[in-house]
Amino acid sequence: MIAPRPSDAELSAHDRVYRTLRTRIMHGEIAPGAALTLRGIGKEFDVSMTPAREAVRRLVAEGALFLSSSGRVSTPELSHDRIEELAALRALLEVELASRALPRAHIALIDRLHSINVTVAEMVSKRDAVGYIRSNLEFHRTLYLRAQAPAMLAMAETVWLQLGPTMRALYGRLRRTEPPYNHKLIIAALKAGDEPGLRLAVRSDVTQGLKLLAG
Repeated sequence: MIAPRPSDAELSAHDRVYRTLRTRIMHGEIAPGAALTLRGIGKEFDVSMTPAREAVRRLVAEGALFLSSSGRVSTPELSHDRIEELAALRALLEVELASRALPRAHIALIDRLHSINVTVAEMVSKRDAVGYIRSNLEFHRTLYLRAQAPAMLAMAETVWLQLGPTMRALYGRLRRTEPPYNHKLIIAALKAGDEPGLRLAVRSDVTQGLKLLAG
């Protein structure tokens, strides 16, 4: 039997649920291993089971959620090997994105990155883990948008999505009191047009913390 096609209203509801859950997971609002139920999602978003199920299905496909053989849905609890793999992917993708962005790094972009970094520092001082992750990713995304490489950026965002809950756990372990030093090095390299310095600063920024977690 062919399943009935979802209505426009269900598609709209599914997209709303998907985007909201995706953002929460990417920003570390949901802890590693936290269980989600279709009933709970439906109740929170005031939607039927169909859009809730479709949103979860998409997030499972992206690696943002894990579906066990028993049907339990949860945020992933990453092994050390998986963390190292994703850290390596971040280094490969984000160093290349930064390198491609460098020729288009006008003064307005540099000013914008400096402004975002002020917010990063504020979130650190407030011990706001979710605010820190959100503003940190905004810093990186703002730079990488200048690369004009949408497929590569989409791949990087998928890695961020898979790492979101783990980044929240990492933040708690680091007990960070200072904003990321490598962000200052990234901005300085952009100002100087220093591609080797930029590549090194980005690689260090995206891997150092994860190495601590995997170690």
